[in-house]
This record gives sequence, structure tokens and C-alpha cells, in this order.
Amino acid sequence: MYDEADRVVTAELGAGERLVWSGRPRRGIRFTANDAIMIPFSLMICGFSIFWEKQAVGMNAPFFFTLWGIPFMVMGAYVVIGRFFADAIRRGKIFYGLTDRRVIIVSGVFGRQVTSLDLTTLGEISVSERGDRSGTIALGPVAGQYAMAAKMLGPSWPGLGKGLPPSFEMIEDVKAVYEKVRAQRQK
Repeated sequence: MYDEADRVVTAELGAGERLVWSGRPRRGIRFTANDAIMIPFSLMICGFSIFWEKQAVGMNAPFFFTLWGIPFMVMGAYVVIGRFFADAIRRGKIFYGLTDRRVIIVSGVFGRQVTSLDLTTLGEISVSERGDRSGTIALGPVAGQYAMAAKMLGPSWPGLGKGLPPSFEMIEDVKAVYEKVRAQRQK
């Protein structure tokens, strides 16, 4: 796993740049604290959309009313199940690197996107750690008009990832990596 991260991040290094750490987010379907709120909410959305569609079809409602429920059923299926798979696929395509000069994040499901943050200009850094020592290092403040929703719903919701700062998300031994970032910033 880390060999692949080393390979992907090393391809992005500049002349004389040294790789200090590389890694990837945890793979597979993962639940977060926000899911305690989102799962009941998503079940209500999905349940209502199924109820709507059943009523529209059962009452021989005009075609428009039957058609109206379909997008909501699709959205309901996404919020109940699809978002977990979308997030797992998204995280499966992310590679992280820390060099003696910068932070590198290589990502992209439908293409390749490279985010490079210079350590000398890196602003606020925050770390959130779980009981198993994994966690997330946010490399900047949450900003933008969707900041609250992005923080609560996470990057797997279409369009909301733009409100979140670049981060080393769901990494193992988060505190040790955080200390490496701090040490490289002080050099």
C-alpha cells in the first residue's frame, strides 16, 4: 500500500526534493461521527420519496407527479447507500506525500489532480484523532459559503468538498504524521 503511495508521490517531486512521508487514507466503506445524524435523515428522505412514488402510482396520479418522485428516489438511494460507495471510491484514488518543502496530495476519480502546498506558507493546521490513533490533518481552515455543510457532510457530497481545506484524511497514526508536518515546517 505505501509502496504505491511512494511511487505516485515520488513522480511529483522536484529536483533535490526529499520525500519524508507518504500514505493513503483508509480504504473501504467507513462511517464517521456525522453519520449518527445523516443515517436517520437519509432514511427519512428515502422513505418519503418511496412513499410519494407509491402513492402517485397507486392513485393513478398525473404522469408529472409520478415522474416528480423519481429524482427524489435516486437522491434517497444516494444518501442511504450510494454516498458510502462514492466516498470509498474517492478515497481509493488519493495519495499523500510530505517532503522537505511541501505537502502533496494526488487525487481524482475521473482524472488526475495534484495539490501542492508549500510548507513555508502553510497556514492553520489542525488534527482530529480517533481512538484507534487514525485521523485527519486539515491543512487550512474550513471556508466558503458551504463551509458548515461541507464540514458536516464531508467531501463525498457532490460539490461540498470545495468548502473543505486540503487534508490528510483518515490516515493511520495521525499524531506521528502531524508531528512530521510540524517538524518540516520549522526547518
